[in-house]
Formats: sequence, structure tokens, C-alpha cells
Amino acid sequence: MMMKSKYFKLLIAAFAFLFILVACGNDNDDTPADEADYEEVNGDEEENGDEVEAGEVVRVALLAHSDDSILDDGSFNQGAWDGITRFYESLGLNVEDHALFFQPHEASDEARIDLIQDAVNDGFDVLVLPGFHFEVALYEAQEIFTDTTFILLDASPRHGDTGVRIEDNVVAIHYAEEEAGFLAGYAAVMEGFTDLGFMGGLPVPAVIRFGHGFIQGADHAAESLGLAAGDITINFTYLGGFAPTPERQAEAVFMFAGGTEVIFAAAGGAGGSVMAAAEQEGGIVIGVDVDQSEHSSTVITSAVKGLEISVYDMLNDFNAGNFNGGRELMFNAAIDGVSLPMGTARFENFTQDQYDAIFALLANGDIVVNASTDMDDITTTLVTVNVLD
Repeated sequence: MMMKSKYFKLLIAAFAFLFILVACGNDNDDTPADEADYEEVNGDEEENGDEVEAGEVVRVALLAHSDDSILDDGSFNQGAWDGITRFYESLGLNVEDHALFFQPHEASDEARIDLIQDAVNDGFDVLVLPGFHFEVALYEAQEIFTDTTFILLDASPRHGDTGVRIEDNVVAIHYAEEEAGFLAGYAAVMEGFTDLGFMGGLPVPAVIRFGHGFIQGADHAAESLGLAAGDITINFTYLGGFAPTPERQAEAVFMFAGGTEVIFAAAGGAGGSVMAAAEQEGGIVIGVDVDQSEHSSTVITSAVKGLEISVYDMLNDFNAGNFNGGRELMFNAAIDGVSLPMGTARFENFTQDQYDAIFALLANGDIVVNASTDMDDITTTLVTVNVLD
């Protein structure tokens, strides 16, 4: 990789959150899902439209990881809630009558365990926990609340050096963010952008993989177009959090004002700050997690992962008495678990045929994206990456 060292800093925080899928110590099949599992999770079965009595319906709680994590973040929480909403709509029911969004009083493992206790005490059957922040809390809670079912997104229950442990009442769902990021980077360069930016919320595994995939996708497109080394530049940084703030908007304004044409904002709610900056500076944004095109006319596309379908399928399995816990699942291109929403994209040059072709290469394994969270492992041939302080 060609990298300007002036702004380079080691992503120390990333090492604390390295993404390790290891075997769990229980009696179930605790290895990552095989192809049959993928098909089960992402299945094409028709939704159940039967009306049911309200008293028979599962109650679902979506838990926030911190007191400033909101439901309408237009990103990770919203994607999970969309899956819950889809589940109740498939039963002919209103989500507000059966599901609830919980927030902790502070951002700590102790507060998250208390939050789980609150949801259990309030009679919720299934708890959906979005993000790595719940790793420690669920590691403890899964053995305490054995009659409660947990759907953990983007993480595995773990605690320090003890490794991963997944009990029968837990499914841990992962997404190939590096593939979604790859698609975003590839599309940006094929569209004609040469000065790119990446703004992640925090250097945690999922966000890092989005960014590293973005670099690799841009490099692959540059090579496909026959560009010269250094023709594509990516300014790469982390915002220090996932909440929208004036300071984060100012940072994005600075990046746009410095010549960056398009920023991939893998930053949760802070993506709204990047969009506001793009509107101010005439820049372009690539959204994350869900289709964010409706949030700003500056959003050209979004690096989407299958939050809605994965949550929906797990709830549907639970409601049908088919919940299969004690395992981890991976949503990737092979099962349409990541994508760019081309139907709402605002590309002028990048075509559906080009997208279908590159997606097929990912899905069938002809292109393998490096999922490492160590920047030193990410090599490019043509793209220059500036890691900013």
C-alpha cells in the first residue's frame, strides 16, 4: 500500500476489539454456520401472513448500547428495528403493540446487564442486541436468563481472554462488512471519483472492515480502469464516536473543503453529520448499514448489510418453534447478505451491469476481500491512503 506517513497513526484501539470467531464450549453445534445454515437464515420462504391472537405473540425488545444511542439512527439500530417491524407486519400486527426500544442509563457493561434484566422483568421473550458493546454483557446474561432468547448482531459473547461462549438461547450474527465496503469503493472509482474519503465512527472490527474493504474495492476498480499509481487517493480517519455532533460535521466539512469528493461514512448516527457537511460543501456521501438514500440527496449509495432480513428470519424461526441457538452465522455476498441498493442509487456512470458483474465475482469467491483489522495487512497497488489524525 502506498501511504503518506505524515498523518499516519497506528490503530491501537482496533487491537482491543479484534474479531475472532472461535468454537464455543457447549453441547450444540457451535461452529460458524455452513452453507445450509446460510440458506436457512436468508431463506426465500414466504412470509407468514396469518392473523394471530395478540396474547400468543412473542414480545421483542431492541436494546441500545448507550444512553445516546437512538432508535432512529438511520443506521444499525434502525436496520434491526426494521427486521422486528417486518416480523410483526408478517403476522398482521403493529410493532408498537409488542416491541420496545430500551436505552441504558449509561454506556457500561454493568448498565447493559441491568438493561437486559429490565427487559426480562418486563416480560420480553426475545432480546435483540446490536453491536460489539454487548459482548461482555451477553457473555454473563446468557447463563443467568436461560429462558430468554438473544439475537446478537455483529459480535460474539466474549469476556477478556476467556474466549467466545454461546449458549443454546443465543444466536450471534455477523456480516461481511469488508465485502460491502469493497463494493462501495469499487463503485466510487468506477463512477469517476478520484479523491475519496473514509470516516468511521470508532476503530472497532466491523467499522475497520468496512474501511479496509473500501480501500481494496477502490484499488480493484483503479486496476480495472487501467489507472496509474496515485491516481486514486483515500483520506482515512475515525470520528471518535457514533453520535452526530457539530464537531464531527466540522471535520467532514474540512475533508470536503480539502478536495475530497465522496466520503464513505461508516459512522452510525454520525453519518448525519457527514451528510450535513456534504450538503454544505457540495460533496457526496456513501451511507452504511441500511439504504440511507432518503436521508440526504447527497447519498449516492449505501454499503448495506442484511440487518433486516437476519433479524426477521431469527424471529420467524423463534415464533415457529424452530429457533436453533448456540451458533454463529455469517451474512455475506454468497447469500445476498451484503449489497449496494442499486434501485435507489444516484450513479451517473456506474451501471447495474457493472454492479452485477463485480457482485457475482464476490459471491462465487473469484474475489476474496481481506477481512483483516490490521491496516498493515491491507495492501494496494494503485491507491494512495492517507491515514489522518
